[in-house]
Amino acid sequence: MNAIPSTTVANLRDLGGTPLPGGRSVRSGLLFRSGHLDRMDAASDPAVAALGIRTVVDFRTRAEREARPDRLPEGGRLLLADVLADQVAAGRMPAAARLRRLLTDPAVAERELGGGRGREMFGDIYRGFVTTDSARSSYRAFLNEVAEPDACPLLFHCTAGKDRTGWAATIVLTLLGATPETVEAEYMSVNMAVRAAFAPLVEGYTLQGGQPETALSIIGVVPDYLAAALDEVDARYGSMEKYVREGLGVTQAALDRIRGRLVVPA
Repeated sequence: MNAIPSTTVANLRDLGGTPLPGGRSVRSGLLFRSGHLDRMDAASDPAVAALGIRTVVDFRTRAEREARPDRLPEGGRLLLADVLADQVAAGRMPAAARLRRLLTDPAVAERELGGGRGREMFGDIYRGFVTTDSARSSYRAFLNEVAEPDACPLLFHCTAGKDRTGWAATIVLTLLGATPETVEAEYMSVNMAVRAAFAPLVEGYTLQGGQPETALSIIGVVPDYLAAALDEVDARYGSMEKYVREGLGVTQAALDRIRGRLVVPA
């Protein structure tokens, strides 16, 4: 779980190097996570060019993609996997899909998310990662893509690279055998980068009268968010393995390929 000092991609991290039990680890240079890629420029960013990205998986909504279209590395393949499509179709635009809009309108943000309501709402969003059809379809497509022989190096992202992307990383690391403590540490490790990226908006938000606690509930991650999704997995399936096999419909053969490719033996 190493941060990559990119000048054109926010919150860029390699899942490689994450420790696994028994002296094993996640193989480096194959699976990356980040925020949106509307400024990605491999030509001017040696850190990005060195990754050799072949596939990009975009977890954002249609509105997010249209507002800030991805810029792909030359020859890169794009897979769209709209995690929140069902919630949007039902007339709800989750906070995870409109971070910038909320941070520029403190009145709306405080009305919807102030007084601790932000944490409750994000808990609901995370449970939706497990329960909604669009989320299951999206994470199934993501895992099946990781299993493809020519898909990696692969980069997956949403807008800030913390919620939808964080759940994808949690699924992968848990399947590879990472301990709950390691999974949570990787999940929480994005906070510094995300807060740095959104710092100007947060400053403007507070200057307009918004509460700092509300802003932090929007842009950061906390263990309770991740726990909401993990508890939903346990309640419905009993384990991450069953969630992936039965809930997402990923085959054992695909899981074997993922583990064989991403795990460095002791």
